Amino acid sequence: MALAILFAAASAFSNAISLIAQHLASVTAPRREKGWRLARYLLRQPLWLLGQGTAVATFGFQAVALHFGLLSVVQPVLITELVFVLVLRRLWIGEHVAGAAWMAAGVACAALAVFLSTAEPTGGTASPSAGDWLPALIVSAAAVAVLSVVALRGSPVRRAAVMAVAAALTWALMATFIKTATQTLAASGFVGMLLNWSPYALAATAAAGTLLEQSALHVGPLSVSEPVLVVINPLASIGLSVWVFDEHFTASPAKVAVAFTAFAVMTGAVIELSRAAPRDIRAARPSARAAAQPGVTGRSDWAGTDPAPPRPPARQRRTRGGSPPAPPGTHRSA
Repeated sequence: MALAILFAAASAFSNAISLIAQHLASVTAPRREKGWRLARYLLRQPLWLLGQGTAVATFGFQAVALHFGLLSVVQPVLITELVFVLVLRRLWIGEHVAGAAWMAAGVACAALAVFLSTAEPTGGTASPSAGDWLPALIVSAAAVAVLSVVALRGSPVRRAAVMAVAAALTWALMATFIKTATQTLAASGFVGMLLNWSPYALAATAAAGTLLEQSALHVGPLSVSEPVLVVINPLASIGLSVWVFDEHFTASPAKVAVAFTAFAVMTGAVIELSRAAPRDIRAARPSARAAAQPGVTGRSDWAGTDPAPPRPPARQRRTRGGSPPAPPGTHRSA
């Protein structure tokens, strides 16, 4: 299990680098670069290429982790990506990170460790039968389809949450296909894997998951979709690990209660971390002109509101009678 946890953590760290690198490369592109011109611009940027390379490494690390470890172990460890992103935003970009975010990250990691140590996931089969796969695939596909339709209506918050659940279910299903594909590759070689159904199911769920996740990020606030994606993915993966791969957990009621509580605490910490973490990477380092303007600090905006307006000049021209002119109109509160 230790090897699987190590590669799962490496996958989470690699994906954190990929997200930061691609975002930084994108936001620094000139505004005139759009469409195919933007794509050509990014292809020439070392930072964007770094992001693409680490994205490939992310998939490789996850595949190795799922090959050597249990689905119910690997997928929960991937939530550490949020913690790695927080560390990189502080050390790489130089953003200020509030104490509440660091505390939430620490609680999430501690709760994850308690969950894995008390739940004691074991067992599992390398080659589930068709009878194991078919019901799980039907139920999962039906759930994703229903959620996708439900997400077409409602408030932005509701649509983002429902679409994020559909995306998380798809990512959990994709993890099962990764595990099956790696097992087939090890047993039958590359040609044997290509003759199996799993790599094609993997490609289909990867495309569907990307579409659903981007839709969730587009229709509503990130503070809603991000924690849903991070929490539902491992939760659904645990369900599929028991249903399809016959993995099981401790029989001790006390340990089950502790593990359940730890997962609930981890969920709350992830939600708090998503709320408290900085939002805008681009605002972390202001330009020299912006820094010289009164009232513009360049600090990351945490709550999604507008920055405070500039203060009026300290010295105001006095009137002929010696009294200052009427104060300017009040500014909108940030």
